[in-house]
Amino acid sequence: MNLEKSKKRIAKRVKMSHQGYPEITIEYFGVDSNCANGVSVKFCQEEGAEIQEQRLASAGDAREDEVIQSAIVKIIERSEAKSVVQVEGVSSVS
Repeated sequence: MNLEKSKKRIAKRVKMSHQGYPEITIEYFGVDSNCANGVSVKFCQEEGAEIQEQRLASAGDAREDEVIQSAIVKIIERSEAKSVVQVEGVSSVS
């Protein structure tokens, strides 16, 4: 899938705000705020349920990696997530 198309599909789902469960949370992380070397995709089936996490890593910026962005879209679709939350910015990795 095209990088821009994937990013637009993710952004559209994020803008819809909380629509209920299941919920996906996307958080980018890296050594500094300029480059996200990885992404954490967390899945929660229902409120209070155990959270499942999948991490994806990139040699460059994961926000600009076509394979990673396409994978996130597929995860959202396959989980039939009603809500998609994206943490702003890039979280620091210690």
